[in-house]
Amino acid sequence: LCCECGQAHPLLDNHLYNFQDEVDDELICHICLQPLLQPMDTPCGHTYCFKCLENFMQEYNFCPMDRKKLSFLQCHKSSLLVRNLLDKLIVLCPFKAECQQTMQRCELEAHLQNRCPGFKKYKCELQRRKSPISKGKEDPPAKGETNTPKDPEVPSGGSSLVAESSGAAVVSLGTTEPGLVNPAFEETEEGENLPQRTSLVAETTTIEIHREDPEEELGMRIVGGKDTPLGNIVVQEVLRDSVIAADGRIAPGDHILEVNGVNISSVTHCQAVSFLRHPGPVLHLMVLQEKGFSNKTVQQDSTATNREVIHVTLVKRDRSEPLGIKLIRKTDEAGIFILDLLEGGLAAKNGKLSRNDRVLSINGQDLRQGTPEAAAQIIQTTESRVNFVILRQPGVQLGEPVEDGSTSNSSSSSNGGSPVHHRRRPDQNHYRRKSNYQKKTVAIKKEPKESLGITIGGGRDNKNKLPIYVTSVQPIGCLFRDGRIKRGDVLLSINGIDLTQLNYYEAVSALKSNAASHSVTLKALEILSLNSPEPALDIREQGFSWSPLWITWLGLPSYLHFCQDIVLSKGNLESWGFSIVGGFEESKGNQPFFIKTIVPGTPAFRDRKLKCGDEIVAVNGVPAIGMSNSELIPMLKEQRNKVTLTVVSWPGSLV
Repeated sequence: LCCECGQAHPLLDNHLYNFQDEVDDELICHICLQPLLQPMDTPCGHTYCFKCLENFMQEYNFCPMDRKKLSFLQCHKSSLLVRNLLDKLIVLCPFKAECQQTMQRCELEAHLQNRCPGFKKYKCELQRRKSPISKGKEDPPAKGETNTPKDPEVPSGGSSLVAESSGAAVVSLGTTEPGLVNPAFEETEEGENLPQRTSLVAETTTIEIHREDPEEELGMRIVGGKDTPLGNIVVQEVLRDSVIAADGRIAPGDHILEVNGVNISSVTHCQAVSFLRHPGPVLHLMVLQEKGFSNKTVQQDSTATNREVIHVTLVKRDRSEPLGIKLIRKTDEAGIFILDLLEGGLAAKNGKLSRNDRVLSINGQDLRQGTPEAAAQIIQTTESRVNFVILRQPGVQLGEPVEDGSTSNSSSSSNGGSPVHHRRRPDQNHYRRKSNYQKKTVAIKKEPKESLGITIGGGRDNKNKLPIYVTSVQPIGCLFRDGRIKRGDVLLSINGIDLTQLNYYEAVSALKSNAASHSVTLKALEILSLNSPEPALDIREQGFSWSPLWITWLGLPSYLHFCQDIVLSKGNLESWGFSIVGGFEESKGNQPFFIKTIVPGTPAFRDRKLKCGDEIVAVNGVPAIGMSNSELIPMLKEQRNKVTLTVVSWPGSLV
């Protein structure tokens, strides 16, 4: 059940309410036919729910009521008066059997969290089902005591220090998430608020995808690859009505580890696209899925049969130096596991820890039933030497550690866990922002009635605010004959008319009107491939539906970037819920910051605007360029309730 409305609904859908009285039609959304939530006004005078309108505008470019041309950017929040009227609508508590109270809609969430006996009973029952306690091994707690884990104390304010020791730099990873099964602050019978710890839970699963048409695209967009700071292949978006959407098990933020038994966690972006575009009736995908925060305590220890115990010592220069390790819990196995190692971090340089290693103890403190927060606290309070005892699956051979700051790189995967990563050799490419494009001016003479013979995509009205690019050069028309304009070129101007800020229809009109003249001068940008060549394209990818790969956009000059501000808000005890990679490193210089993961159930996840693969340009107006990972993370953690992220969002590669 949803913690805000107390009813069952898909996570990304609007909340559901039981209204006491019939609601005036003027306050009804004509998309979902329910009273408005986060109302948005259109320029043509209609009002819809924010989520309803956002989802509708992803598919269409007109108003649902009068079908006038519409862009989501033209819409704005309804007036404070309208929002207050909606918030004051009287609703019934959904737990009718235990609670017959009525209240204003804006008061329901606080009622459920603090006063409703029905919701409290529901949470207790859910906690009992999800976290069974082994009564044979422990004495029952004395009356008035709570069953909290005996871990080192988390600093006041509820924030854990996992972020500083996180490989992917999860922001405030250990802070609490209201609305989850076991929120970190529960009201006790005595009315006291006692902290309970939460952990980030992830698990791997194998998914079998069936296609009636072996050539049909899967319908998802991916980002990442070993030639980018993201490293892994990450799902950015799942398209509606696609094969993946119909299956329902893969979601944005999932990491794809294997395709039909082939490990793709250490391949380039282009290679991963080739694997995923390979036709076939059945596709086997192994994915790593972050499940959100949980304080579920696993009581049974997993067997250590056929595994080796390894001792690793890392030496910090001072207490505040991060190790560069991201720790998680799994849903199917007790203990703490290494999910990721930060490039250039102390652990990656040492080279002896690997992904999927299980941490048994740190500095002699038993963590077989511990939490990532407890481990982070031990690491943070250690002055110099951090001694790990880890458990590793057999058959993983690690070479001698290297000193050039190279990081872990996946080479094999284990059953039921994250991939185990070897270190990357120094001669392999590391992504850094380069000028991998060249400008060209094409001047041609033509007949007035002769067409240019190209199709285009993009436009500033596009969801990702892309520049205009060529999707195909038809074997008719003057540009095919000339041969200098190619598919994928970004069009800058035609006969002196700037195309870079136009929407799609404006660009089409400008191209058509100027094509009627005897001479045409086109200025364009050709993107040069610095990495592996683009995968071979089949028939279905040609023509109007073709679009450049995600990695292509990363090389565009900054004046063609469309920056947007995303404002996230959270409670005092929440985490922002996203992880970042990139930043300045001595061995690689300046690299852009990218969003690597977005944790389910967090403010970043609920907002839905931030996507995996987005580049962070600034935080609260402060440019991120030149910052290191260890400089940007504290800046994000310092923002208590609100942060403005300036990001550039490029569409992932379609597979």
